[in-house]
Amino acid sequence: MGKWWIALVFFATSAFAQDRGTAYDALRTVSSQLGRGAVSHVISITGVNGDPQPETWRIVLEDSRATAGVQEVEVTNGRMISARTSTRAVVGSAQNATIKTSRLNLDSSGAFQVASHTADKSNAHFATVNYTLRTDERGDPVWIVALLNASGRPVGTIHINCNRGNVVRTEGMFAGATMEDVEVERTEQHTERRIERTGQGDGDEEDADDNRGPLSGPRARVREAFLRAQDEARGMFDRVRRSFDDFINRR
Repeated sequence: MGKWWIALVFFATSAFAQDRGTAYDALRTVSSQLGRGAVSHVISITGVNGDPQPETWRIVLEDSRATAGVQEVEVTNGRMISARTSTRAVVGSAQNATIKTSRLNLDSSGAFQVASHTADKSNAHFATVNYTLRTDERGDPVWIVALLNASGRPVGTIHINCNRGNVVRTEGMFAGATMEDVEVERTEQHTERRIERTGQGDGDEEDADDNRGPLSGPRARVREAFLRAQDEARGMFDRVRRSFDDFINRR
C-alpha cells in the first residue's frame, strides 16, 4: 500500500511538472496583462529548477520609467504574481537589448529537447535545468540552458541560437567547444588537404603541427563530436521549431 501511494504521488508530481507553462505561455500572460506591446520590450526570461519546465518565469522588460530602466515580472501557472520596477541595473546596457520576436523560433520546451539531446551525446547526466533567454552580441535571441544534477551542482551549459536552432557553445561538455573552434578545425583540415595536394604551404604549417603536440588527436575528436551533435541539434530544431509571432497571434 505504501509503495502504491508513493508511486501515485510521483506520477501526480511528474504530471504537474509536465503541465507547467513554457516561456511562450508566460509571455502570453504578460501580453494579456500589460498589453500586446509589452512583448516587444522583453530583455530576458529566466526560470530555475525546470523539470523540464520551471514553476515560475521571471521576465525583465525595458521600462523607461524605472530608475534602472527595467521592470521585473513573475509568472506562475499562467498568472502574473508580481510586477515591479527594478532598482538593479541589468548586465550591460538595457538599450538595444530587447528580444526581436521575429527571430524567436524556439520555445523553452524545444530548447529542453535540443539541450537534452546534446547532453546525451556528451554523456552528461542531469536532473533539472535552469533557463535564460537573452540576446547575443549579434542581436539574436539565445537560450542558455544550464544542466544540474540531483544535488543541484552544475553539469554543463548549452547555448542555443533561437533563430537558426544551432548549438553555438557548450560549457562542461565537448571540452567547451564552440562553433569558432569548429571553423578553425575546418580551416586546418583545408590547409592540410592543400598541402597534401600541392606539397606547398605558407611556411607556418610545420610550426603549427609542432604546437598541436600529442593532444591534436583528442582535440580533433572532441570537435568532431561537437560538430556531429550540433548538426543533429539543427535537425531536431526543424521538428521543434515554433515561431513566437505565430504563437502569440493564434487565438
